[in-house]
Amino acid sequence: MRIALIGQAAFAEKVLHELHAAGEEIVHVYAPPDAGGRPDPLKTKALELGLPLSQPTSFKGERVFEQFKALNADLAVLAFVTLIVPERVLYAPRLKSICFHPSLLPRHRGASAINWAIIQGDRETGITWFWPDQGIDTGPILIQKRVPIGDNDTLGSLYFGRLFPLGVESLFEALELIKSGKAPAIPQDESLATYEPPCRDEHARVDFSKHAREVHNLVRGCDPQPGAFAVYEGKRVRLYEATLEPGLSSGAVGEIVSIGADGMRIGLQGATLLVKRTRIDPSPKKVPPAELAQSGQLRTGMFADS
Repeated sequence: MRIALIGQAAFAEKVLHELHAAGEEIVHVYAPPDAGGRPDPLKTKALELGLPLSQPTSFKGERVFEQFKALNADLAVLAFVTLIVPERVLYAPRLKSICFHPSLLPRHRGASAINWAIIQGDRETGITWFWPDQGIDTGPILIQKRVPIGDNDTLGSLYFGRLFPLGVESLFEALELIKSGKAPAIPQDESLATYEPPCRDEHARVDFSKHAREVHNLVRGCDPQPGAFAVYEGKRVRLYEATLEPGLSSGAVGEIVSIGADGMRIGLQGATLLVKRTRIDPSPKKVPPAELAQSGQLRTGMFADS
């Protein structure tokens, strides 16, 4: 099958590696432009394999469209795509295009599907390969796979531990369905659809008036990015690798109860939050809270600013 691959980052790199290893004909690779002088992993892999490569800043122009159409691809595979790909590009290949999304569509459409599944307390999520159209994650479903969300799963553990490998593995099941002419195209149920914005700092500040489970969900749903934070004496303190210790906290809500070798404990409603890694903006370095206590930046008894 003649495949055009559009994507970025580690997921698209792995997809390209596996497609090439399986003997699929990759007619062209589309990777994002270099950012800060650093090539995307997909670009690096394409060059390593000696494949034709383009790095358009947009797919909306005539030049990109004509080039894409001239590929005479059977199928386009969109593997972690953040640029808008117009419908005429999506429909140019003989069998159109399929796209990966890390949720059980139509739930959690948008760029931060995994973050919001955890933040909103979902007990399961999964992956979807679907037939994209002009909407945002709205096309008919080709294949879905479900996975549970554990009590201490983070964005990082859920994506890299389960959704990433499941997405790559299920792509080949999707391709076999397409090759056999039996690939479904199940319309999404719009009554079940949700859409959330990209998860950014405006969503990541901890509200200690909320119940312990909601606070914990926010922290793990923002770990590692954008990093949930609380403000202590004007310092933005990011919280990572957090677990809940049930039972009434020995401190007030939002208070740093203790800082020790096992982490920092913060009082919550109905529980205590144990945080094993922290960083204080603008430092990019995540460290055990004890290091920040030794330097005087954190201490027991501090209360979160409202």
